[in-house]
Amino acid sequence: MNKSWQYYEANNLLAEEISKKFNISKLLAQILINKGIVEDEKIGIFLNPKRNNFYDPFLMPNMEKAVNRIIEGIENKEKVLIYGDYDVDGITSTTVLKKFLKERGLEAEYHIPNRLKEGYGLNKQAIEEIAKKDIQLMITVDCGITAVGEIEFAKSLGIETIITDHHEPADILPEAYAIIDAKIEGNKYPFNQLAGVGVVFKLIQAISIKLGLNEKEYLKYLDLVCLGTISDIVPLIDENRVIAKLGLKLVNVTKNLGLRTLLILSGYKTADSNTISFGIAPRINACGRMGFEKKALQLLLSEDREEVLKLAEDLNEYNKERQEKEKEIFVEAIKQIDEKEKENPAIILGGNGWHHGVTGIVSSKITETYYKPSILIGFEGEDGKGSGRSISGIDLHEAVLKCSNKLEKFGGHAMAIGLSINKSNFKDFKEEINKYLKTKNIKEIKQIIMIDVIANLKDINLKTVEELGLLEPFGEVNKMPNFCFKNLKIDSIRALTEGKHLKVNLRDENMQINCIGFNMGEKAIEYKIGDKVDAVGSLEINEYNGMKNIQLNLKDIMKSL
Repeated sequence: MNKSWQYYEANNLLAEEISKKFNISKLLAQILINKGIVEDEKIGIFLNPKRNNFYDPFLMPNMEKAVNRIIEGIENKEKVLIYGDYDVDGITSTTVLKKFLKERGLEAEYHIPNRLKEGYGLNKQAIEEIAKKDIQLMITVDCGITAVGEIEFAKSLGIETIITDHHEPADILPEAYAIIDAKIEGNKYPFNQLAGVGVVFKLIQAISIKLGLNEKEYLKYLDLVCLGTISDIVPLIDENRVIAKLGLKLVNVTKNLGLRTLLILSGYKTADSNTISFGIAPRINACGRMGFEKKALQLLLSEDREEVLKLAEDLNEYNKERQEKEKEIFVEAIKQIDEKEKENPAIILGGNGWHHGVTGIVSSKITETYYKPSILIGFEGEDGKGSGRSISGIDLHEAVLKCSNKLEKFGGHAMAIGLSINKSNFKDFKEEINKYLKTKNIKEIKQIIMIDVIANLKDINLKTVEELGLLEPFGEVNKMPNFCFKNLKIDSIRALTEGKHLKVNLRDENMQINCIGFNMGEKAIEYKIGDKVDAVGSLEINEYNGMKNIQLNLKDIMKSL
């Protein structure tokens, strides 16, 4: 894989100034400069956001109209239904709104579509069943902005709809009662990158203001709002950072039985962005992927300890099942990738019985391994469903659009797509998309590693690395900083986990650092003890048997010039 190391330009004078003013290290100050956070107000909010840093929710399009309609529903005890989604964002969105409305005296019903049978978003069959329940008002969360036909159908059945969403709208908007989405034309809200649950948070904030409630009535849900925001891979900047930073404090002392139980079962000692991304989110998402989406919602809604423990254990089992299926598909996929496949600009694979709930995860791994777009399709008889992932600089949605005549349906965006295809069209689809992508010179695209600081081992200590925690929560846009160490000598080097990972100890005179390189095991045969290398990665604290040691999580390594 081609990797290009690129360096941020050091600004020692500004770093010194920020360091003194905010009582932080020059190292941390330089990283803030790299992120473009240099004004005093922005630095203050980034390092220590407060609850008064939230924007006015009534700046959101149609917020006033939606709030008045929901309050009318509460006062008249109307039959209301929340229509959500099966991922963490959708589950937390549904949970937050349902709990908030219940405390206002309105017991709203809900519908979460089954990923395997219904797919994403609104569908007419579900709406038909909803209408049979005499639902008067439907509120969508994390979906609905492109559901023109479905909203029209709901309207014909006497159901009014309020859409709350964060996805990109199409050219034509649904004729809903009100649409709250900061991405629609005419939006005046200062930030349009909220997760679906972030939009719901603004809705309950607005209702609280309108009803004259204490701010704690909506702030207490920040643990769940933070969970959905971090899990949905939205940019963790601006208001999302305020949500995530304040929310993580609540996650650590959460009163939500389901979330607290999941935290315990996941084995993480403290709740940070890592805990959410790798401990909590996969367990909740596993429910949707395996077709048991309602159990994740029940877990976060339940206040019965025995029920919560049983549901959390179920989530653990679904996650294990998801991991097993993912492993099986990955092994089969790797076997299919011959020399011809490696030469193609994209890796497009199909397999009988591949669970389409996990093909997206495997596609991500394939793309990461070979650094080229990939699409994996699972076939049940002649019907195929699958997912694809791309690399920076290649719009996979555009590529698939060029071959859409071979597909039953598809959707997504530049970096990720989902599709349905008949098996008879698979070969032609594969040839056409590779033909199109050959014009994009994928082999020349390099993975860029941005390096924040060129450091010396003598300048790095536990206090320095612990201070980097002020940058938490890490996520999309707010990535962990990368450090480059040059001209270090290899003290020891070996592959771990059957050659999958790399373990190496590097030294500079009397200073040394342990390094771990995930999925870099092949490097163990490229280098030998005594070689001088440059290494780049993120700094972490590895705690073992009560001892704390600094560890470099390698992104790349190369021989020193």
